[in-house]
Amino acid sequence: MTDLYQGALAELSGVFDRIDDAAVDNAVRMIAEARTVVVFGGGRERLQIMGFAMRLFHLGRSVAVVGDMTTPAIGPGDLFVVTVGPGEISTALALLDVAKKAGARILVLTAQPRGRAAAYADFVLTVPAQTMADDQGQKTSILPMGSLYEGALFVLFEVMILKLRAMVDVDPAVMRANHTNLE
Repeated sequence: MTDLYQGALAELSGVFDRIDDAAVDNAVRMIAEARTVVVFGGGRERLQIMGFAMRLFHLGRSVAVVGDMTTPAIGPGDLFVVTVGPGEISTALALLDVAKKAGARILVLTAQPRGRAAAYADFVLTVPAQTMADDQGQKTSILPMGSLYEGALFVLFEVMILKLRAMVDVDPAVMRANHTNLE
């Protein structure tokens, strides 16, 4: 049984051995410069990017999740951050088109940088992990479907928060103070 844990951890480690840290830094700068950050992801990617939005809020950033009733209109000065591991899903493509026409900057996270979603991006952050776009046939991951990509997102987003916290000089105590007391 421990082989499964070690195998999953080794695969996650392999993703970060291949990620471009300078590209991660560029994505973090885009977030730091944004007036408001609006995020979107579908399925299990949505769960990961919602956690990222929560941490951005803890850092004191103006942030919203597509679909929430309090999501503001997006436009110039804002950043639309979309995770679309397989390179395209119809909802993401429609929202990317709206954000692009509204003048927002766009950051796309994907494992498929030549996918249709990337064409909308001002910057593409490639997360080199298996998604449902390449999970059939000769599998490369012991994890099912897009789980390797989704797990990598969790780790990546936490590292991005650490980088952003240092960049904008937010004390960890401030983050803690911004955490809800309604739990």
